[in-house]
Amino acid sequence: MKVVSRSRDTLAYYSQLFQIPQVLLEDANPTIAEGNLPTDIEVQIPGFVTDKESRSGSTLREIALRSQLPLDALSLLNQVEKETVSVPVRIINPLLVIEKPYDYQSLLDDLDILSFHYPFIQVESIGKSVLGKELLEVRVGQGKKVIHYNGSFHANEWITSAVLMKWLNDLLVAVTNDRTLCSVDCMSFYQNVTISIVPMVDPDGVDLVIKGEQAAEGKFDVLKMNNGNPAFYAWKANIRGVDLNNQYPANWEIEKRRKLPKAPAPRDFPGQYSLSEPEALAMKELAERRNFERVIALHTQGKEFYWGYEGHEPEHSASMAREFEMRSGYRAVQYVDSHAGYKDWFIQEFKRPGFTIELGTGINPLPLSHLPGIYEDSVKILMAGLYM
Repeated sequence: MKVVSRSRDTLAYYSQLFQIPQVLLEDANPTIAEGNLPTDIEVQIPGFVTDKESRSGSTLREIALRSQLPLDALSLLNQVEKETVSVPVRIINPLLVIEKPYDYQSLLDDLDILSFHYPFIQVESIGKSVLGKELLEVRVGQGKKVIHYNGSFHANEWITSAVLMKWLNDLLVAVTNDRTLCSVDCMSFYQNVTISIVPMVDPDGVDLVIKGEQAAEGKFDVLKMNNGNPAFYAWKANIRGVDLNNQYPANWEIEKRRKLPKAPAPRDFPGQYSLSEPEALAMKELAERRNFERVIALHTQGKEFYWGYEGHEPEHSASMAREFEMRSGYRAVQYVDSHAGYKDWFIQEFKRPGFTIELGTGINPLPLSHLPGIYEDSVKILMAGLYM
């Protein structure tokens, strides 16, 4: 919601008027300095929308009493008298509908919705996919400690993107309404932690799984790579047939030597060399740039998670794993016979906690009917990741 400032208005006053933490107003309006606001500038009020109400002979005071709002909140929004009155309405429920095949356009549309209503979030491109789609990172919070989450490293695991976007929406509702989520005070994390989310690492592959061959834009013979099968539900790779979670320099040579196939394919091909794919390289450079405190990568399926790599994990990873296991019911697994994953590389390079969470059970892509149960379990891990 936008308002137009008046003489002697301040962000502190707007914070009191709309019961929104001042830090959120400051982050939503980064070009506005402290103190009295210049007159007649637009100011973003996060977590609100406006509704229209007919005056019908009513005064602003009468409408304010009826709406249980401060009179000056109405006065601020109705500085010019019109036949209808703009009424501020607090957003108390999630805005996104994520129970749908969650393709790249769904992600773009939902990020637009959240950025418009919660302008204190930051959305930034960290690179481009093979087909030129922007790889988007969302950041929330002010803390120096940066905790990273990602989804859809694998194309047919796109439900992980939906989970992350639902969580982001729930977080934003909690922060702007002074609520907890999984018994965690969300406003306190905002000032002490920065959340980094890349909801969709492999947008080209996700679109291929959901939309079919047309998603390749005629640039890659995905039908041939898929053995002539026009259904791409089993496709895990990027659009060039490279498994993005087999791309990292953490014993990549072992995976290259033992993995089949030996050429681009729907799954498991680690590429001709490590970090050959722009999506994988962008995620490596992001970790180096942000200096993540920890990494939590969402995959499917198995209701378990992996938290170690070759003994490089720090001691407190074990206590985090126990907490995740207790809260979610997912099984904690320290080591698996696998290399070259993003979590593997992160643990090896930074000696910090990294987790691969395998959401749900079944056959990928998991059906949307599983989403409520998956979210109920996984949100407990996502929140625990903030404070452990």
